[in-house]
Amino acid sequence: MRDSLSLLEAIPFPAIARRAPTTLQLNLGYLCNIACIHCHVNAGPTRKELMSRGTMELALEFAARQRIRTLDLTGGSPEMNPNFRWLVETARAAGLHVMDRFNPTVAEHGGFEWVPDFLAAQRVEVVASLPCYTETNVDTQRGDGVFASSIRVLRRMNTLGFGVEGSGLLLNLVYNPGGPFLPGAQDQLEADYKRRLGDEHGIVFNQLYTLANMPVQRFGSWLQSKGEFDRYLALLRDHHRDENLDHVMCRDLVSIDWQGHAYDCDFNQMLGLPLAGDATRPHLRDLLDAPLDGRPIRVSGHCYGCTAG
Repeated sequence: MRDSLSLLEAIPFPAIARRAPTTLQLNLGYLCNIACIHCHVNAGPTRKELMSRGTMELALEFAARQRIRTLDLTGGSPEMNPNFRWLVETARAAGLHVMDRFNPTVAEHGGFEWVPDFLAAQRVEVVASLPCYTETNVDTQRGDGVFASSIRVLRRMNTLGFGVEGSGLLLNLVYNPGGPFLPGAQDQLEADYKRRLGDEHGIVFNQLYTLANMPVQRFGSWLQSKGEFDRYLALLRDHHRDENLDHVMCRDLVSIDWQGHAYDCDFNQMLGLPLAGDATRPHLRDLLDAPLDGRPIRVSGHCYGCTAG
């Protein structure tokens, strides 16, 4: 796999700083039941990296000391970590709001049929990946049968109350482009998703989030192999808007890898870029009482993926 870090570090990006953290994002491991071409984590069925319960306990202590109120769980498929249920139950008992970055097909993967009912019982906010509302586009990006499986699971989520008005169970979907181009306007795409998924499949949801594909890991390597890397980075830079700098997630979030090391965001984590000001990767144990408000954020060319459009 081709490394994109040296290319990205040569691209300047405006300086930004942290606010007091409100969200702790934990990458519970790179194990996933599918392997998508756009995946910035390079997750897949053969990955072995999984966060231990000891690291999860340390993360919950960090959240308590830093007065963080939201736990954002990601992967891979975070539910495939054997300590996922323990972590969610413990976090909810501590009063934390929990978000799950949910790949719907995992609920049809052998041994994980319990996931939708568990998420409903714990009242977890679900952020489900569905990169398009058409079968062809989804299966091209994620593999044959992924769209049909996702639709079946999303219908099941609806029967449990997710996305249904008045239930209090949030079901948000995530769109990302199928290639090296920018997503369309979020409001219009959300309206299209709600119309198509409602009319054709009887599915309802709360909000749609649109994300640009990040030029790191698997997608960054693919861009280089196709000779598209420079053109895609130019596209991101040309569509940068300064007003988006106030809303990027790294200003209020701390990202933790499966071993417990801290980063400014999930993308920096995948590039191995430690927190600004640290030559080595700081660990959760080093940051339990560390002041983070006002600390500079480590930036590079990939950051334009969060401010474009």
